[in-house]
Amino acid sequence: MKLNNKYKYITGTQHTDQGSRTYDINGARLPSVTTILGKTKNQQFLKDWTAKVGEKEAERIKNHSSQRGTAMHKFLESHVLGTGYDDLTWIGQEAKPMAKKIIEIGLTPVEEYYGSEVTLYYPGLYAGSTDLVCNHNGLDTIVDFKQANRPKKLEWIEDYFLQIAAYCMAHDYVYQSEIKQGIIMVCTPDLYYQEFKFQDADLRSWKHKWLKRLDMYHELKFDEKEQANVKINSKDFLEQAEKEKKELNESYKESVRQTKERT
Repeated sequence: MKLNNKYKYITGTQHTDQGSRTYDINGARLPSVTTILGKTKNQQFLKDWTAKVGEKEAERIKNHSSQRGTAMHKFLESHVLGTGYDDLTWIGQEAKPMAKKIIEIGLTPVEEYYGSEVTLYYPGLYAGSTDLVCNHNGLDTIVDFKQANRPKKLEWIEDYFLQIAAYCMAHDYVYQSEIKQGIIMVCTPDLYYQEFKFQDADLRSWKHKWLKRLDMYHELKFDEKEQANVKINSKDFLEQAEKEKKELNESYKESVRQTKERT
């Protein structure tokens, strides 16, 4: 796999505050794609699952999956860049064969790549980081690597499709490109590999769905801002009322004092 410097990618500074991730790019702070999706997602399935397994076990599973996913991504990035990397920890050794499976099946059709762990942004709207931008079987493609505890059904991973759709739109807008395809490459610890490809009408459909979620996010942010303004106004009102109460009380005391002096 060889590097093609077709696009001059920039890097953005990431920030995380109370679970929300933002990127500082060209002087603007933009919400991340994953944050937008997380804020607008129906959380009922997650709530039901947490109630079923218990909060402690749910947290353990999520932490384990996150660590394994991070390790798997490091192996894959090392392969793409051609740098040596190994992780001898137990989580690293669990992730290594998963990365190898993705390399053997998913990355075989990739002859050249344009960037790995690429920061992408749509000016004024959002930003994010995608795992790989490459030419896959002759098509300019955005790829995301995912680990999973069990095989996935499409209806379970719609946000994965929306994530890539957002990156495709950002890439095309900023770099005047024509990303033709999105691919989600998934592997489980027992090395079951899945590949979800979408292009043409499917890709356009996911872009439209992404825009709806983006609108939903900004509506939520507007509501939060309005609620904050109400809280601020309520606070100002209470402070002013307390101030007037004190002034009235002082005025009353002064009137009583003067009345006593006159008598």
